[in-house]
Amino acid sequence: MTAPDSTMAQISRRMLSAKAEQFTESVIREMTRLAMKHHAVNLSQGFPDFAAPEEIKEAYRQRMREYHPDKVAHLGPDFRSLAERKAKEINEAYEALSHRWSGA
Repeated sequence: MTAPDSTMAQISRRMLSAKAEQFTESVIREMTRLAMKHHAVNLSQGFPDFAAPEEIKEAYRQRMREYHPDKVAHLGPDFRSLAERKAKEINEAYEALSHRWSGA
């Protein structure tokens, strides 16, 4: 590297450092830190790569067969509304149980 190139590289590093000093903790880093602190599953970069236990998955499938909105669409809006609410509850329960089982 020639002297002018070397000087430019040093200036660039100093400018980068000055800019980097202005950054605060990233959301992903903060979520990772909090997940570690509370022994939780870190979802800041996506979902965990492990599956729920088979009994939870089977219970989920069974309940969704009963309450899936497509199963009652022909029964009218009241039944469809009920099925949509139940399906939402079932999905939320499945997520909570899956995460709880994983040690979150």
